[in-house]
Amino acid sequence: MSFAMKGARMLASRSARLMQSRGYADEMKLTFAAGNKVFFDSADVRQIDVPSFSGSFGILAKHVPTLAVLKPGVVQVYQNDGKVLKVFVSSGSVSVNEDSSVQVLAEEAHLVEDLDLSQCRQLLTQYQQELGRAANDEDRAAAAIAVECCEALVKAAE
Repeated sequence: MSFAMKGARMLASRSARLMQSRGYADEMKLTFAAGNKVFFDSADVRQIDVPSFSGSFGILAKHVPTLAVLKPGVVQVYQNDGKVLKVFVSSGSVSVNEDSSVQVLAEEAHLVEDLDLSQCRQLLTQYQQELGRAANDEDRAAAAIAVECCEALVKAAE
């Protein structure tokens, strides 16, 4: 056998081993909980999309370890059976670990399908009025945070 053929076989063999060792795992364990409900408790899922203050991002198995702060918005969980669960979160954190486990801890979370658009709009109007009436910096900051959360709530409910 020629030297070129041996080299080609050796290279193909190394490439195959490298691809096998760096392939993506199909399993990712998700724990997703809020003060009002546990959505997943170490469940296998395919993908998670999260809104964070550093930008929204998707998480797959073998994602680089990450810690991020959640901003108000919708977390989407792509389950292994093809279903997508959409959950509105007010705030919280997400941690992605080296072992492909992910923890989403929200201060408050609700299924998007349970949101009432008219009530969300009423809340937004209420907090916008409070922001306009705020007498000091502390009240203004609290109202601004509430307005930001309500704006995301209305967007999720639409």
